[in-house]
Amino acid sequence: MSLKSPLGKVLGSGSAREGAGHWWAQRLTALAMVPLTLWFAFSLAGLHGLGNFGDVHAWIVEPLTGILLILLLLSLLYHSSLGLQVVVEDYVRGWLSVATLIALRFIHIVLAVAGIYSVVRISVGVYT
Repeated sequence: MSLKSPLGKVLGSGSAREGAGHWWAQRLTALAMVPLTLWFAFSLAGLHGLGNFGDVHAWIVEPLTGILLILLLLSLLYHSSLGLQVVVEDYVRGWLSVATLIALRFIHIVLAVAGIYSVVRISVGVYT
C-alpha cells in the first residue's frame, strides 16, 4: 500500500522529453518544403521539353538547381520519416512496431542516398 496520491504516482512517469523536438522538426521541414515545392513546380512548368532528357539534364546541371533538388529531397524524406514514425508509434504494437520503425528508417536512408546519388550523377554528366 502506497501513501502517494494518484497525482503523485503519475507525476514521475511523464513524457520522454522527445515530443517537442519531434514536433518542431516536423513543422520546420513542412515550412522548408513550401518554397522548395513551389520552386520545383514552377521550374518544371517552365521547362519546354519535359519529355526531352537533354532539356531536363541541362536544368539539373545548373548548380543551384542541383542543390535545391537535394534540399527538397532531404526535407521530403525527413518529413515523411517523422510522420510515419508517429503513425507507427500510435497504431502498431509489440515487436512489429520496432521492426516497422527499423524498416522505415532503412528505406528512408536508402531513398535519400539514391536520390542524392542520382542528382549528383546527372549533374556530373555520367548518365549512360
